[in-house]
Amino acid sequence: MVAAAALILLLALAPVIASLAEQPFYVTLLSRMMIFALAAVGLNLMLGYGGMVSFGHALYIGVGAYAVGILNFYGIDNGYAHIAAALVCGTVIATLVGAVCLRASGIGFIMITLAFAQMFYFLAISFKQLGGDDGYGLTSRSDFKLFDLSDNTVLYYVIFFVLLLVLLAFSRLVEAPFGVALRGCKENERRMRAMGFATWRIKLTAYVLSALVCVLAGVLLANLTRFVSPSYMNWTTSGDILLMIVLGGLGTLIGPVFGAVAWLALEEILSSFDLGLPGNADAFIRDHWAIVLGALVIAVALYLKDGLYGYLGGGRKAAS
Repeated sequence: MVAAAALILLLALAPVIASLAEQPFYVTLLSRMMIFALAAVGLNLMLGYGGMVSFGHALYIGVGAYAVGILNFYGIDNGYAHIAAALVCGTVIATLVGAVCLRASGIGFIMITLAFAQMFYFLAISFKQLGGDDGYGLTSRSDFKLFDLSDNTVLYYVIFFVLLLVLLAFSRLVEAPFGVALRGCKENERRMRAMGFATWRIKLTAYVLSALVCVLAGVLLANLTRFVSPSYMNWTTSGDILLMIVLGGLGTLIGPVFGAVAWLALEEILSSFDLGLPGNADAFIRDHWAIVLGALVIAVALYLKDGLYGYLGGGRKAAS
């Protein structure tokens, strides 16, 4: 809990520290970290607590981003309309996709989630008016009237409070009867069905809730970057989110936040690595930072079974 509190405090004070250090770039970097942390927390509901491995949750980041992008293209900048459209579209798509995916299990479930994500990825590429494969730059950020998202610090705190609200909601959800039933489905679904639980409905609900959190992440990502792109939906984005969860702590509430922060921080450090190492070592690390980062994730998976959060003293019981 100390590690979790320290991370939340650091995130809360980050804009103040960045301002004092005259480094506004870090506000944008940490905003991106929290957006992907939000997506990782969402996916962790079904992965860590429900045992369902999805390689297609980037689809819902794309749904949120394109809801903003399409409305912006047609001159609708109202933020509440953006969120409403994103959540409605996300609910419909997640319900339909989840209903199909959950007819399978294991590798079949994984491949179907991947297939749906790639279908929507190529659909986004076909939106020529929105730039196709090149994406579309927003004319402005969402307008919420009460606060101005054109200010990066305001946007930062909006992202921060959305992340806190989702963490609070999920902390209650996983301890509620629904959360207990979801964990039961992960441990022994056949026994849960024999006891009279509607396991398919429980898993579908978890899938949709998980997807909607990723939809919110997509809305925020579009506003942060002022850009929407099919790359948001690519399977590699889903893979990155899965790795963030494993790195931070699978099946822990705040572990994915640690994983997202660590993953993107390491990506930033390694891609600009320059410590004056002998030979071309620095250049090799900069050019092949993904290899180094992958090796670090493998080491964490092998030697830190509960991820970074478990290593820092969180543990599964404290977080779940």
